Amino acid sequence: MSQSIGLVSILVKDYDEAIAFYVDVLGFALIEDTPIPKQMKRWVVVAPNGGSGAQILLAKASNDQQAPFIGNQAGGRVFLFLYTDDFERDYAVYESRGVKFVRSKVREPYGTVAVFADLYGNQWDLIELVNSPIQRESASSP
Repeated sequence: MSQSIGLVSILVKDYDEAIAFYVDVLGFALIEDTPIPKQMKRWVVVAPNGGSGAQILLAKASNDQQAPFIGNQAGGRVFLFLYTDDFERDYAVYESRGVKFVRSKVREPYGTVAVFADLYGNQWDLIELVNSPIQRESASSP
């Protein structure tokens, strides 16, 4: 059996402002932006550049039950983990683009990590793991 997580859904207030943050600020690729007129929504997918993991579905909250969870999908805990092959590069780029780091960078036995908030407040780890699969993949790429 072979399985993988293909998409993770993040509730957003507005498609275009979410695309601007994930693409222009975080540097993700816009994979798809397809209108779905019958449901009055869009199918918007973004993903980290060069990544081979799960992609993110930017899902606009469509009712009063969903709206309160925008920015708090994990109850205040770190929600997503963004692996990088160069922590210092990405940390500097994100800082220069105004990304809010809510916990300073630290070096741990498993790697270097800092916590940032997306435009709605969801918390993410930016992390470069020591001896991680992402490091092995980039070292073996031509």
